Amino acid sequence: MNSKSNLPRRRAMRLRDYDYSQPGAYFVTIRVRHRKCLFGTIIGGKMRLNEIGQIVVECWNRIPQHFPSVELGESVIMPNHFHGIISWSITEARASHPPENINTRRGEVPSSVDTNPVRRGEVPSPALGKIVAYFKYQSTKHINQHHNTPRTRIWQRNYYDHVIRDDTDLQRLRQYIQDNPMKWALDQLHPDNPSRW
Repeated sequence: MNSKSNLPRRRAMRLRDYDYSQPGAYFVTIRVRHRKCLFGTIIGGKMRLNEIGQIVVECWNRIPQHFPSVELGESVIMPNHFHGIISWSITEARASHPPENINTRRGEVPSSVDTNPVRRGEVPSPALGKIVAYFKYQSTKHINQHHNTPRTRIWQRNYYDHVIRDDTDLQRLRQYIQDNPMKWALDQLHPDNPSRW
């Protein structure tokens, strides 16, 4: 008889009790399933994207179209993973976009509407997981459509994140992203190197 205690435990990837929808900056690493090198190759310390890699970059760059409060920072696509910086702040809602489904008589406020004056008019913050899930779904869908490979999984189940604490942390991560292709041979996600995660 199989017991749940015999199954391997998944390591928690998120910070416990941290609200990933609060404004801030986040560094994410998203890996290809089984560390397969699907997106291109590193030649002379530079990433050379193939068609699949181009699709991934296009899907990443379209994130702010779906999440208007999100800004994309430094990013790099590697042969089998992706690093990027995502940030957002509290954003005021535009007057041209009133709340949906509010049908009331003058002076009445539906019970479902938040009347807190600090929050009224703000665009809801997306959660980091929702942004990453959207990116993974869209890139997988477009890759599978392009190659006629329906239902083929591209990405590993989870992703790694780091909450960027200050400007020093941000600069360190920007430099890491810029240097990543030059250090590919040493990368823990290189298929010839033993994986630590």
